[in-house]
Amino acid sequence: MWILDSSPRSPVLTWGCRGEGSRTLPAIPSFLLHLPDPNEHQDLLEGLADSYPVEECRFSTVYGPLDGYRVAAGREVAERIEGQTHCAADLYNVDIRLDQRAMAEAGLVPCSYPGESRFALDFPVPLAIAELEALGNPYRDGPLPSIEVKGERGEVLEGTEQILLDDLFSLIGSLDPDVILMPCADIWIPRIVGRARELGIEQTLSRSGRFRPLAGKSYWSYGRVYHKDPALIPEGRVLIDTERSFVYREGGIPGVLMASRLSGLPPNLTARFTPGTLISSYEIYEALRRGIAVPFRKRDPEVARGSSELAACDKGGMIFQPEPGVYADVHEIDFTSLYPAVIVKYNLSPEVPDGKGREGFLPAVLAPLLGMRIRSKRLKKSSPAYAGVDSVLKWMLVTCFGYTGYRNAKFGRIEVHEGITSRSREILLATKEIAEVMDLSVLHGMVDCVWVQGEGIGMFKERVEEAIDIPTELETYGWLTFLPLADGNGAYNRYYGRMAGGGMKVRGVAARRGDTPAYIRRMQEEMFGVMEKAADLEGLRGLDPEIRRIHLRYARGIAGADPGEMVIRRRVSRLSYSRRSPEASAVAALQVLGAPLAPGMEIGYVVRDASRWLVEVEGEATEFDVPYYEHLLEKAWDEVAFTLDRVREGPAGTAGS
Repeated sequence: MWILDSSPRSPVLTWGCRGEGSRTLPAIPSFLLHLPDPNEHQDLLEGLADSYPVEECRFSTVYGPLDGYRVAAGREVAERIEGQTHCAADLYNVDIRLDQRAMAEAGLVPCSYPGESRFALDFPVPLAIAELEALGNPYRDGPLPSIEVKGERGEVLEGTEQILLDDLFSLIGSLDPDVILMPCADIWIPRIVGRARELGIEQTLSRSGRFRPLAGKSYWSYGRVYHKDPALIPEGRVLIDTERSFVYREGGIPGVLMASRLSGLPPNLTARFTPGTLISSYEIYEALRRGIAVPFRKRDPEVARGSSELAACDKGGMIFQPEPGVYADVHEIDFTSLYPAVIVKYNLSPEVPDGKGREGFLPAVLAPLLGMRIRSKRLKKSSPAYAGVDSVLKWMLVTCFGYTGYRNAKFGRIEVHEGITSRSREILLATKEIAEVMDLSVLHGMVDCVWVQGEGIGMFKERVEEAIDIPTELETYGWLTFLPLADGNGAYNRYYGRMAGGGMKVRGVAARRGDTPAYIRRMQEEMFGVMEKAADLEGLRGLDPEIRRIHLRYARGIAGADPGEMVIRRRVSRLSYSRRSPEASAVAALQVLGAPLAPGMEIGYVVRDASRWLVEVEGEATEFDVPYYEHLLEKAWDEVAFTLDRVREGPAGTAGS
């Protein structure tokens, strides 16, 4: 059976694709307990044995074997033990999903047939897929709107709520899709299911008739507030919110399924989790598969160190600041998944932070992912079908570095985090030295990539790989622009250029920012489409008039643009503001509509009057502040005009500020 979904109840229930039905896996909630001095807690052990099955056992951890007990009970009991022993007890396998553990112990992999390799880039996807879209504002109260069914069965379901829901559930029952794709599904589905219950309509969204609620929460990550939306997940069927799922946006259905195969979690969860949660779940699944107990609380706190020692070891990644300008014939050397590659190459892991001794847990479990990423990055160049899987692998590997320094990470340790950045700085400096020895000009360097100019780039790549023993990727630009900061210095992550083989690479500009209105993004994308035709600076100079005409057309047409194309999307860090701002006005407007709000949520609004920061929420706007949006359009134009002005001023073949 191709495992599509699973429940965390005991026994674990697994569902196959359409027509395959469901099966059960035996699984009993339990956890592992180690007491440094069992005699000191004899009363506790006797009380446990009176109420729950308890057996002595010896189990493995990343630090070595421990003698202890297997207790057939849940998290509540483990937390009571923690309190009664004043945190002296070491607890393992406490907060692991029962279905993830059961499948790991049974050698099963979600989204696969028995015997398949989890690390294969190509795998069968025997799924029936349906696409739905509710044709209304998800934040506005009122009757349910019409629902469009896309694809070959394209039609619009409408009428009273009774008729609408009868038709919807009848359609789902007849199509019996394995996967339902729907924008804002996590807002619409709870409303749809709630109204069906009120009207006494039998729903067909869940193949078992049951739903699993997923709680929403706001959380901090890297100095910003994020929000995970609540969801109502049907059993036996996959529901993906195409508007809000990061993994789906990056990887599509193949990315969601690959994340499920690697993490041991059902795709209903991998579609809703962050890459950081996915890599943590992957490590947990690998630990379970290898018979290694997963700690409930982290027990390897940072050792006390002096300020001079901290300053010497905790410096982060290295960056060489670029000189703003436009450059011809630029080569970029990119270290493939540098931080994970450093973990694997130098054997960095919590139990061997200096990399010496036996093979560490982290290098062992990351090596297969790293191998997959190297293959997928190569394959996607000739086949776009691998792009989604490659993107998910990239993000999971990127976040594995951050989790080594996360204080609550199951397999993290700050010394490992520092060791990774230390070695990455050495690699970047070594690469710079090799370039200078070969008389190459180093234009820019940023943690895991270096931009250079000069001859002999093939030999440079070979020498770098020989010196650092990490694979690299080479990209060549016919021309490349490094944009300036407001103070005139070069920006680290704002650049764009035309690849020698065709296509544009664009980073950090308006067309790539999530808060850019669609009208302005479209202008810049159209300009980049024209600039792509220029293989060199001379060709770019010849396209100057055409690009300026695009700017003029958009500048003249902005007053008559559709307000829906002026939506600005921002993440709000709070729900109360002491000063006027567009976000404050948008939050207030959404609260009037009755929209559920929480810090970290992304909201959309259109600025109606910038002088008073009056806004209208997305889907409700009828007008916008034209001068305000003209200013935004000119800022986006300046990012393109910088290149045109430098090319016009400089000699053919080179240009700088």
